[in-house]
Amino acid sequence: MSDGLTNLDAALAAFADFAAPPEQRPIAAIADYARLDLDRQARTGRPEVIYAAGKTPAQVVAIAARLLAAHGRVIVSRVGESQHAALLAAFDGAEGTTVERQAGYPTAVVRRADAPSIPVVGHVGILTAGTADLPVADEARAMVEAMGCRVSLVADVGVAGLARLFAPLRALLDDSEGAGVGALIVAAGMDGALPSVVAGLSPVPVIGLPTSTGYGAGGNGMAALLAMLQTCAPGLTVVNIDNGIGAGAAAALIARGAAGRGGLVSR
Repeated sequence: MSDGLTNLDAALAAFADFAAPPEQRPIAAIADYARLDLDRQARTGRPEVIYAAGKTPAQVVAIAARLLAAHGRVIVSRVGESQHAALLAAFDGAEGTTVERQAGYPTAVVRRADAPSIPVVGHVGILTAGTADLPVADEARAMVEAMGCRVSLVADVGVAGLARLFAPLRALLDDSEGAGVGALIVAAGMDGALPSVVAGLSPVPVIGLPTSTGYGAGGNGMAALLAMLQTCAPGLTVVNIDNGIGAGAAAALIARGAAGRGGLVSR
């Protein structure tokens, strides 16, 4: 498909692949610990993501190598220091491959130099209530960018100083290029109030992303999650605690749809 978009025919073709003989299916088995869905992006518009927590560094590297061979790029979420070191040793600088990760953040993006370019369609804004919410917001950013959307991220505009919110929010809704955001992700811990405030002001869909930041009574994000679920602002959608990948995937699909485009394919 020349437009790089998924549609019903592509989805049906992908499902037909699963009815093919095992050796022809778009599934890649690695030893006895992984079965990779190489066609996820073509079928759903969302790339395969490696959830690194609970995996050994060797397993993370092997899975990343297979996905790199298939798609040229891979997101690795919840990366520990030993896993990150293994990714750097295996890939960084090898034939132009890079391993991108902000220091201390839990998300890495491994990319081959010859990875196919992704047409940028749609615009997603990410707001955080505090600086401590940035690692989870960065996970969402990586997913949104992997799905071909522009990202604008604004940090530390929570309700403790609500005056900080209004100018950045207005700029996101009507940016200098005249292409305001098609969706907003709002990450907040503690009382989790910011997404409700933004949803009450915004004409575009808002996804609440509760984070596990805050003091003891917050229950590692449970207070923020429940506050968002109990919102009085109609239309706020909420993902699970620290689920930046889920928030990013939903926001990118919404933003691409708002721009008149569907999900990506990798074919």
